[in-house]
Amino acid sequence: MTRPDPKLLELLVCPLTKTTLEYDEKANELISNVAKLAYPIRDGIPVMIASEARELDEEEITKS
Repeated sequence: MTRPDPKLLELLVCPLTKTTLEYDEKANELISNVAKLAYPIRDGIPVMIASEARELDEEEITKS
């Protein structure tokens, strides 16, 4: 599993809500708590397409 560039992760926001994302290293996903979506990372490249994102369960949403 290829980890994305940390500088890139600092710049990315959720394409739907424009809010910051959290990196889930274990699942290799970028998490948008506001949109309740998890964007996959494939070959080190974040896939920032809402139709490709996985919906989060209530237990997965981090309370900030």
